[in-house]
Order: sequence, then structure tokens, then C-alpha cells
Amino acid sequence: MEQEKNQVHAIPADPAKIRKIWKVAGILAAITAVEFVIAFTVPSSGARNFVFIALTLWKAFYIVSEFMHLGHEKKSLIMSIMLPLLFVIFFIFIMMYQGARIFEALY
Repeated sequence: MEQEKNQVHAIPADPAKIRKIWKVAGILAAITAVEFVIAFTVPSSGARNFVFIALTLWKAFYIVSEFMHLGHEKKSLIMSIMLPLLFVIFFIFIMMYQGARIFEALY
């Protein structure tokens, strides 16, 4: 009896897709590196916090755009997701501001 040899043939990946993945990984790594440099070199201030928030939002946008494929959708779908998110973020900031003011008034 002869044993059958099962051959598995790997299909080469598309080089363009691999370059795109490395590009996305490089951009995210670069933004993270900038955040680390700022964290360990710049003294704590409002400007530093603003830069951190801006870089974090940039990374979040890029992740949603590339990994969730939202960047390749129609503008109406993007707006139907982003506008409610912006309202929620605005609501959180308003509540934090009002909460701080109420806390100051009570104590």
C-alpha cells in the first residue's frame, strides 16, 4: 500500500496588501514614538495634554479608517457614524465641565 502525500500549495500574498499593512504599522508606530518622546521630555502642561489628545484622536481615526475599512466607504455612512460620536464626546466634556463647577460650588 502506498501512502498518499497531501501537498499544500501556498498562494503568494498580494505584495501591495503587504506594503499597505507595513505602511499602516509604520504610521501607528511613528505616532506612538512621538507620544513617548513627548511624555518623557516635555513637562506636564495643558499644551502637552492637548497634543496627547490630538495624537490619540489621529491614531484612532487611522485605525478606524484602515482596519474597520471606514475610510473607503461613502461619505454619508462615515457621517452617520462620526456625527453621533462627536455629540457623545461633546456631551462628556460638557458633563465634566459642569461636574467640576458643581463640585467647586458645593465645597
